[in-house]
Amino acid sequence: MTFVKTHTLAAAVALAVIAPLAGSANAAGFTEDAKASLHLRNFYFNRDFRSTPPGGRSKAEEWAQGFIFRAESGYTPGVVGLGVDVYGATGVKLYSDDDTAGTGLLPNAFGNEGPDSYGHASATAKAKVSKSVLRIGNLIPAIPIAQASDIRLLPQTYTGGALSIDEVENLNVQVGQLREVNYRGSTNREDIGATVGGTSDQFNYLGGTYKFTQSNTIVGLWRGELDDVYEQNLINLLQTVDMGTWKLGANLAYFDTSDSGNQPLNIDHKMKSLMLSAATGAHTFRLGYQHSDGDTAFPYLAENNPYIANYIQILDFARADEKSWQARYDLDFASYGVPGLKGLVRYVSGDNIDRGAAGTGEEWERDIDFVYTVQSGPFKNVALQWRNAMVRSDVAGNIDENRFIVNYTIPLM
Repeated sequence: MTFVKTHTLAAAVALAVIAPLAGSANAAGFTEDAKASLHLRNFYFNRDFRSTPPGGRSKAEEWAQGFIFRAESGYTPGVVGLGVDVYGATGVKLYSDDDTAGTGLLPNAFGNEGPDSYGHASATAKAKVSKSVLRIGNLIPAIPIAQASDIRLLPQTYTGGALSIDEVENLNVQVGQLREVNYRGSTNREDIGATVGGTSDQFNYLGGTYKFTQSNTIVGLWRGELDDVYEQNLINLLQTVDMGTWKLGANLAYFDTSDSGNQPLNIDHKMKSLMLSAATGAHTFRLGYQHSDGDTAFPYLAENNPYIANYIQILDFARADEKSWQARYDLDFASYGVPGLKGLVRYVSGDNIDRGAAGTGEEWERDIDFVYTVQSGPFKNVALQWRNAMVRSDVAGNIDENRFIVNYTIPLM
């Protein structure tokens, strides 16, 4: 098993300084507020390509077990509180074959089933002043213009620095720089890629949200730059309204993306995304609309979860000039005597895809997703999930897919 050392020099120096403090009486908060957990994830993935091109594959199928360890310290007392977080992840192959490899669960590709196991370990040094926190080292960003993906066996992680500022009530400001990425099925740190354009060793971001408490409105302004690849601005608005037994919601996002540097493609893209929701009791209804307006597909960081309405199990409906609609229904079965069981069904249809000389194209995806969390007994809190998807696309082809996932988190302290 190969472990790759991924924390930065700054994190390593901070570890050397902070570790002795954990044993001193003056650092009680460092240990008393510490927590650690081990997350177990068993993942079976089966994608049937339905129509197989000559020399291609008919399906992608793999099964693997993941172990994700997280430990977070508290902060030492004083004006500047110091702490450290430790992260380690290991994936173990349970089934793979040369002819079915390349699901994203493991570090392999079609034609090469890859190693029996893989993993990586890293650390994050952190400092807290008042309500502001600086982190340097391993990062798992969760902001609208950089959302690390956790939809396969192991999470996607980055190396860099991030500052979160919460000094003004209802205002959160985020600023940071990402330098390298560890993709979901990889042990290596590498330059950060994008869905459109090339790669870069630097992604800078600045932005934040403000919550208007009296109106239940949240406004976000964000700017990100993947150096020498693209520049991106985002305005988003979240609104919730209570109307009797109903809770209504709206999530609006507008991205404006342009070239940054010498790119072979002319990136000039406007993405409009809207998701409306209406919930009452056990039922939630959603309606989404998305317009990917540009000569290229919507640019975002590779393998990220983009902050758009119609990014779902397989497709993102973000191709050049694509317009798409979503209808979704969620049900919590606790109201019908089955606590712990939740499910959803959704359908997204996209058209007007710019295929160049081939004209325009269409595609659709239908998803069914059920998750059951055991409520009692020796397997309490074990979550069992089945995700089924069907795609018919003029671009991606025909795909039927099933994912079976078992998640369980063991608190260690």
